[in-house]
Amino acid sequence: MIRTAFAATLLASTTPLLAETHTISPGEGAQERLQEALILAQPGDEIVLEAGRYAMSDGLSLDVDGVTLRGAGMDGTVLDFTGQQGAGEGLLVTSDNVTMRDFALENPKGDGVKSKGADNIVYHRVRVTWTRGPHAENGAYGIYPVESTGVLVDGVKVTGASDAGIYVGQSNRITVRNSIAEANVAGIEIENSRNALVEHNIATRNTGGILVFDLPNLPVMGGGNVIVANNLVVANDTPNFAPPGNIVAGVRRGTGIMVMANENVLIEDNILSGNPTAPVMVIAYTQPYDDDHYNPLPREVVVGPNQFDGGGYDPQLDGAEMLLAAFGGELPPVLWDGLGSLSAAEGTMGWSLNLPEAGKGLGGAQPGLMAVDAPADSFDRSGIGAPAELDARL
Repeated sequence: MIRTAFAATLLASTTPLLAETHTISPGEGAQERLQEALILAQPGDEIVLEAGRYAMSDGLSLDVDGVTLRGAGMDGTVLDFTGQQGAGEGLLVTSDNVTMRDFALENPKGDGVKSKGADNIVYHRVRVTWTRGPHAENGAYGIYPVESTGVLVDGVKVTGASDAGIYVGQSNRITVRNSIAEANVAGIEIENSRNALVEHNIATRNTGGILVFDLPNLPVMGGGNVIVANNLVVANDTPNFAPPGNIVAGVRRGTGIMVMANENVLIEDNILSGNPTAPVMVIAYTQPYDDDHYNPLPREVVVGPNQFDGGGYDPQLDGAEMLLAAFGGELPPVLWDGLGSLSAAEGTMGWSLNLPEAGKGLGGAQPGLMAVDAPADSFDRSGIGAPAELDARL
């Protein structure tokens, strides 16, 4: 009986007693040694990348649960993909309970780090940089978890992504915090996902700072329950460099925080400065679609108290000169297309296009000051954010 109980205790342990540390150093054969460690690792193992620069000629992959990949800091351990032969991601993760921390990827031909179907995943102090700066041929995404339950992105930095620097798509229970998204098309994007917390980040010099989208015809639909709070969203004024046909190719230069076709979104306690089109934009989905289950309207979006400074002074909008003249030289900080449902804290200034219908263009627009009610109830924050146990890995 004692032996049976002891065996059960061993089986229930989340960290194997025989977990190993695999140490990889830079130099000749480093890529092969690293990929071999990623393949042969067992659950609970840690792969340690020593400080230095690692020349990568191909992408890496991990498909073992419970592995930690650790470097010597985002400026100390650099995986250099400048010579990458293929067009895939730098690192692809398809296993659960993985922790990645303290290393960098530079110039991957495709995405930086993509995790797909990887539950309870942690990205901590990971940097992805395209060193030539904004360019349409850069990879689409820097940090790219998709189809996951339990995502914690903390302290990362992404520069130069031709779609989104930090993107979380078709996922649930998400936290993105303490991170820097700079000079991407979209700094941070939450797409077709639920229960996401985006807080204490810096989004600067992107085309659009923070985007919360819901799109049709995707495997996971119905994004919502998102809080965007306590972020610094400043000087998002980079011209859009997304490849033609990309959904973010339509984001206007100078967009701070943008909500499109989502429900139950709270925007509060952010500092928004120097976003020349609109510090906050709330709109319906504008493109034709064929999806009977899709709702193109923003619903129950709440703009709480935020600090606005210097936005709406150079809007990339049709009829900009007339709009600026009508509003005294600078547009109010909140732009709403007039569709769906929006509430705003008392004293929040905004303007509305007062569109009659989604997806019909601006022909029927009747711009005027925004008139919306104050929020009727407190925002339900229950279940929003990554599971608390993911913090224990930091």
